[in-house]
Amino acid sequence: METIDFFTSHTSVRDFQKKSLSAEMKQQLVKVAQSGSSSNFVQAYSIIEIKDPKRLAEIEKIAGAPHYITQTGVFYLFVADLYKHHQLLQQANLPSDGLSNMEALLVAVVDTTIVAQNMAAFAETQGLGICYIGGIRNDLFRIAELTELPPYTLPLFGLTIGYPATKNEPKVRLPQSAVLSVDHYQPLTEDLVARYNETTADYYAHRRSNQQKTDWQTKMTGFFQEPRRPDVEKFLKRQGFLTQ
Repeated sequence: METIDFFTSHTSVRDFQKKSLSAEMKQQLVKVAQSGSSSNFVQAYSIIEIKDPKRLAEIEKIAGAPHYITQTGVFYLFVADLYKHHQLLQQANLPSDGLSNMEALLVAVVDTTIVAQNMAAFAETQGLGICYIGGIRNDLFRIAELTELPPYTLPLFGLTIGYPATKNEPKVRLPQSAVLSVDHYQPLTEDLVARYNETTADYYAHRRSNQQKTDWQTKMTGFFQEPRRPDVEKFLKRQGFLTQ
């Protein structure tokens, strides 16, 4: 398979074989993740492998992700982590004010996302399937309690990795004209949205599993119609972020 065909055939997997990943494979996944780019070499992330069945079951319930957290090869929690840097500042007898602002948080979020995507891409080259689990943010306070997170940390998402049992067809992405512009921002046009709605409606109606009568615009307007997860801001402030 050509490299471009490999990457453009990505699809999230939610149905895995009951087969654990080897210790060697997990070590390679983390090694590749760590090789991702990091702003100023800050490395503001932590990766937590969740092994305990009770913790896995509770996280799966919080995330609303039946079976593909408890029945997979491995489940990782990706945490934007500036607590390490708080420790460095403490050891140098310096204040931690520089960790509390939006820029520091964004650096940690970007670092964490890059290492996760490095891991995901490598996993797929090894014949594994992946699914990001943003549903862990349904209850950040409980996730933090379950994993004993200190201040200056934010659980961003989970990543479940395993051997696929079944896979859906890849979703057809937005046309490049909707995401790529030159020199200035290009808003969506009604014609582009209408054509993309037809494409996505056909996908949802005919994919192998979980067929639906819907389209991209219907999905997005439903998703953003009301504010989601209002407790996220409260959690961030409790963790020491957004206090400036």
